[in-house]
Amino acid sequence: MGLFDFIRQLFGSPPDRSGQAPPSSPAPEQETYRQESDRPPQPRRKVRLHPLRYPKRQKQTKLTIEEVPTPPYELARYGAMTGHYFDMTQDGDSALLSHHQLPQFCTPLELAQWLEIPLGKLAWLTHRYNYSDGPEDVNEAHYSYHWLPKRNGFRLIEAPRPFLKMAQNQIQQEILSQIPMHHSAHGFVAGHSPVTNARPHAGKRVVVKFDLENFYSSVKFSRVVAIFRTLGYCREAALWLARLTTSSIPANLPFPDGTLRPLLPYLPRHLPQGAPTSPALANLSAYSLDVRLSGLARSFGADYTRYADDLTFSGPESFLRSLRVFIPLVQQIICSERFQVNREKRRVIRNSQRQTVTGVVVNEHTNISRKEFDRLKAILTNCIRQGPETQNWEQHPDFASHLRGKIAYIQQLNPNRGQRLLQLYSQIRW
Repeated sequence: MGLFDFIRQLFGSPPDRSGQAPPSSPAPEQETYRQESDRPPQPRRKVRLHPLRYPKRQKQTKLTIEEVPTPPYELARYGAMTGHYFDMTQDGDSALLSHHQLPQFCTPLELAQWLEIPLGKLAWLTHRYNYSDGPEDVNEAHYSYHWLPKRNGFRLIEAPRPFLKMAQNQIQQEILSQIPMHHSAHGFVAGHSPVTNARPHAGKRVVVKFDLENFYSSVKFSRVVAIFRTLGYCREAALWLARLTTSSIPANLPFPDGTLRPLLPYLPRHLPQGAPTSPALANLSAYSLDVRLSGLARSFGADYTRYADDLTFSGPESFLRSLRVFIPLVQQIICSERFQVNREKRRVIRNSQRQTVTGVVVNEHTNISRKEFDRLKAILTNCIRQGPETQNWEQHPDFASHLRGKIAYIQQLNPNRGQRLLQLYSQIRW
């Protein structure tokens, strides 16, 4: 409608239709095509996800906290508001612990006896008498801290000191190693490796890779407590086990670039990257994530595996055509499970490109990359010509076993290349 037609219609006159086709006549094809092309695109409808529901166990344990005027056991929690002590040992599930063949204890004293350490040592390891339940100084911490540079900042490595590491090893061997992980988890799981993680994705039309940002530090203290509670431990025992397996950084920890930004993921109590218990606890915390993502991938005709913080999906041509719907759903599930997606590391790799999963080439079948093969071949050749001591730059105490392990890894992926490397290895004079 032009300006004059608008004025005529405003004062009650019919608009001027001279030079226009009658209403009953069809519009020209060219004008119809222009109107359809100028139509704004319709927004994509958000796909709704069904909530994850677990079946209820036959026996449910209720949270039972009794307030008593006297300490029910040593190192019991005192309620400053009520003036009473809390007894948090009444809500364990001994039948579930027996089912998983886990050690049973309720009080801090029983936990210390299981660890074969004095009760005072247990309180010292968990900073029980500190106001913040954490170290007040770097010298008081039971971890040694080391910043490692990465692409977008720094990563904090927290290695436990010998006394704490001994307790964590016992928790890992006698408790966490008894719990089965999800079948999609391949990282730090017995019988699994980067090769088993890559094998389901061999020969696929497209491979989609996601990365979880700050995987270990995103698992907070409350989630670790919930893991031990799920295994059947009472609240008191779960709290002490969680304190032994999580870390709280001291206030005077130096940060590398002079800003507080690298410290932000590590301020709440979290899983330390470097502790022997962290991989298993991280896998258990991601169990619901694996359940939901494996089900989502199955509904799209795709495969799913996870190696630590690396998520991999692969599928046929139909899966490639549905990625506009699939990728937002994956991100929605990851966020709802309280993890974060590293968007800079998301990759969509078609079979016309080199597809790698956890360092393994999977275009047609699992294979080693040419670059890694040539690197190890050069090391073996130099060992023959110059001696093995000239190639042991990282000072491995058993360099021969180190090389044999690398050759065995390549033999899993490509037996022919592995045999060629083994022939070179046999010519080295040790």
